[in-house]
Amino acid sequence: MAHTPELDFSGFVARRRKETENRRSHTERRDYAYVVDQKMREQFERMKPVELAVAAALRTFGRVVKGQLLGSSVRVSERQFPRMHSLVASCANTLSIPIPAVYIVNQPTLNAATFGTDDEAFIMVHSALVDHFNDEELLTVIGHECGHIHNRHVVYLTTLHILTNVLGVVAQWAAVPATLALRAWLRRAEITCDRAGMLCGKSEPIAARALTKLALGSKRLYEEFNLEAFLEQHEENKENIGRYMEVFATHPWLPKRVLAMRAFSESTLFREAVGLGAGGISMNEVDERVSALLKWES
Repeated sequence: MAHTPELDFSGFVARRRKETENRRSHTERRDYAYVVDQKMREQFERMKPVELAVAAALRTFGRVVKGQLLGSSVRVSERQFPRMHSLVASCANTLSIPIPAVYIVNQPTLNAATFGTDDEAFIMVHSALVDHFNDEELLTVIGHECGHIHNRHVVYLTTLHILTNVLGVVAQWAAVPATLALRAWLRRAEITCDRAGMLCGKSEPIAARALTKLALGSKRLYEEFNLEAFLEQHEENKENIGRYMEVFATHPWLPKRVLAMRAFSESTLFREAVGLGAGGISMNEVDERVSALLKWES
């Protein structure tokens, strides 16, 4: 197993500030990213609880967590699951990132996740996801995870994983300020990465279908699923006090994510990227619509 170097927070921030954007396409420049995701990550650089959490989490990751995550999984390659490897390569090419390491984990839940550091990121895909999703849908899921790598989310994702799943109860209570801040950011980062998945899969309906399968999880019911009826739940939930529980979640409620993807599908950036021709709305307008969707969560 490769050694994961410790990463001091000040050096981590300094490298990001020096990063230049000299790529040609909107996708390569991350122009698709949700603006609030970007702004919140900039705020993290000035938040002491997040700084301390990141520094501690990366030390823990290098010593302990990586081995736990990778010890019982199977790495995807040209020789091992070549069909899956081609999907990964396609997403990496779309977003202009190196082909990331992907591991299949024997888990019955429909999920995928990205961990590591900016220099050594890897994607974990649950085996159940492969069984339930076709290749088009898998492309959007892998694209979503590649979006985390492309947008430099990985350090914060790893930190949140460790704060939530690795630390003891006492340490978790001490880390509550950092945990809440990171969860609030991740709900916005998921919007960015849903867009990355759409760019890789080149279809909003397929991305929406993949996302709603996460809510359903039943092969017998997929063909009967009514997306418009599902989206009506968003309107109903606006009047429910339980909606405030979203502030403790790592992801926006699923109907919001589908509606946010629909807004992005109307953008000039998306239409041009997937070959739908001219027209569409600006990314500023897309982000305004998404912010209106998310504003009542807190």
